[in-house]
Amino acid sequence: MTLKQIYTWLAIVVSVGLLAIIGLTSWFTVDESEQAVIVTFGNADEAVTDSGLHFKMPWPIQEVHKVSKETFSLNFGYSQKSDKNADTVRMITGDENIVQADLVVQWKIAEPDKYLFESTDPNQILYNATSASLRSIIGSSTIDEALTDGKAQIENEVRELLVELIEDYQIGISVSDVKLQEVDLPNEEVRQAFMKVTDARETMNTKKNEAEKYENQQTEEALGEKDAIISRAEGDKVERIEEARGNVAAFNALYEAYQSNPAVTRQRLVMETLEKVLPEANVYIMNDDGNTIKYLPLNGNGNQLKTVTPESSDTEKGDQDE
Repeated sequence: MTLKQIYTWLAIVVSVGLLAIIGLTSWFTVDESEQAVIVTFGNADEAVTDSGLHFKMPWPIQEVHKVSKETFSLNFGYSQKSDKNADTVRMITGDENIVQADLVVQWKIAEPDKYLFESTDPNQILYNATSASLRSIIGSSTIDEALTDGKAQIENEVRELLVELIEDYQIGISVSDVKLQEVDLPNEEVRQAFMKVTDARETMNTKKNEAEKYENQQTEEALGEKDAIISRAEGDKVERIEEARGNVAAFNALYEAYQSNPAVTRQRLVMETLEKVLPEANVYIMNDDGNTIKYLPLNGNGNQLKTVTPESSDTEKGDQDE
């Protein structure tokens, strides 16, 4: 074989190799659970998120780096080791108590170019940001809030702070959710002491609620009694007003009668007054006309006009004296 033939075969082999490289490196596939970044001479150009077959410039002009689309979980707090004596993450609350917390962060890669090339270890950055966020929020909360009804608020504040930090770091990660799994005291002795404090607080709240209930009951009864007194007073007021009106009407009628016949009305008033003052006395109306005395007994046994002589009058008077 001549030298020319060798060069010819060598050129053919190189050409076939180049064609093979071009053919093999110009096409790439992306699964539904993946996303890719096309890198041109070391610079990230574009991200490919659509699944399927895609074309690019052959190697070494362009390269493809694939990352997952799935949602990852970062467990912060309790060690993932099986050893029961593994170290736990402890932190200090705002009122200087020690607690240990367990936090789960749900995250995914939102910008694969930044995730791949903006930092050397984005996962570690996420872990550090989670630690800083949780310690910051726990450090501004009281132990009561961390262990009881303040967990939801702490969880929301940690999420907001972590999202803000990750956006500032520009590492291509998106935090979708933060779950505060557990906040607990560091040892059993402290737990028992805290439980006693919690029980005492619950007893205090119970007594306070009972006192407020009793106060409300007494207040309602007092208000009801007040309304009853006001109602009775209103009734007495109406009664007295009507009674006064009746007295006024009677007085007006009496005054009209007096104006029409003063003497008769005067005598009538005298008789009525005597009946009221001396209810048990026998009252007589007498008319002395010569030898005959006419009198009218007003003793309630029937008013009958009688006529007597002066002698018989003296006799009756003597009998009455006896």
